Amino acid sequence: MERLSAPGFETPFPAPKDILELLKPITWFPPIWAFMCGVVSSGVPIASRWPFVIAGIALVGPLVCGTSQAVNDWFDRHVDAINEPDRPIPSGRIAGSWGLGIAVIGTVIGLMAAAAMGPWVLIATIFALICAWSYSAPPFRLKRSGIWGPVAVALTYEGLTWFTGASVMAGTLPPPHVLAILALYAGGAFGIMTLNDFKAIEGDQAMGIRSLPATLGVGPAARIACLVMAVAQIAVVALLVHWRHLAVAGIVAALVAGQIGLMPRLLRDPRANTPWYNATGTTLYVLGMLASALALGGVAGL
Repeated sequence: MERLSAPGFETPFPAPKDILELLKPITWFPPIWAFMCGVVSSGVPIASRWPFVIAGIALVGPLVCGTSQAVNDWFDRHVDAINEPDRPIPSGRIAGSWGLGIAVIGTVIGLMAAAAMGPWVLIATIFALICAWSYSAPPFRLKRSGIWGPVAVALTYEGLTWFTGASVMAGTLPPPHVLAILALYAGGAFGIMTLNDFKAIEGDQAMGIRSLPATLGVGPAARIACLVMAVAQIAVVALLVHWRHLAVAGIVAALVAGQIGLMPRLLRDPRANTPWYNATGTTLYVLGMLASALALGGVAGL
C-alpha cells in the first residue's frame, strides 16, 4: 500500500519503525530516571499523583528527549553520514523534510503537554526544548563547543528533568535543598556527556565540531570528565552530611569510591573503555542520584 504524503512534504510519510528509531528510545532512560529522582525527592506519595507521573514520563521521554534526538539527527545528517550512515535520515528511510517536520511536531506536542501539567513544568520544558534546538541548530549549534554542548545536554537530561519530576508532584517550585542536589548532579553529568563524545571523534573533526575529545585528545578529555563527575558527587556527600543524612551520605560516598576505583581502567584507553565505564561507573553515578533523592524526600521541611 502506498504511503501517504502531507502538504509541504515531497516524500511519503515515514514508516513508524523508522520514526521510532529516529527518536532513539534507548536515550529516554536517563531523563526518565532523573525525572523519577525528582518525583522521589519531592516527598509527595506517588500513589496520590499517578496520572501526573505517567504524563511526566511521557513528557521527558518520548516527547522532549525524543524530539531532541530528531532535532539532532536532522541538523547532524551530514555528520551522521560519516559516523552512522545507517541512521534513518542519512540512509534515506526518513527522506525529504520529514526529519525536521517530526522535530517541530514533537516540540509543539511537548509544549502543549507541559502546559497542562502546570507553570513550572512548562517553564522547565521550554528551557529543555530551547537547549535541544540550540544544541543542534544554527546559529547557536552548541554542540560545536566542547563546553557549551555537554553543559546543555547535562542540564536537560539530568537537571531539568529532575526539576520537572519534583514540580509535577508538588505543583510548585522545588525547595532549595532539592535544587542544590539536582544542580550538582547535572553539573557532574557534564563528564558523562563528554565521555559520550568519544564515539564520534572522526566525524566531529571532519565537520569542525570542537568536542573535548576532538580538540584536547581522548586522554585529557577523559581526565576532565572523571574529575568533574567526582567533584560534583563529593559536594553532594558534603551536603548530605551537613543535613544529617549520614547513612545516605555513606552510601553515596561508597558509590563515588567505586567510580574512582574504575576510572584508572577507563583512563588507560578511554576510547575503548568508555562503553564499559558507562555500564559500570555511570550506573553507580545514577544510583547515587536515586539514593540522594530518597534522602531529600524525607526532608521536605528542611
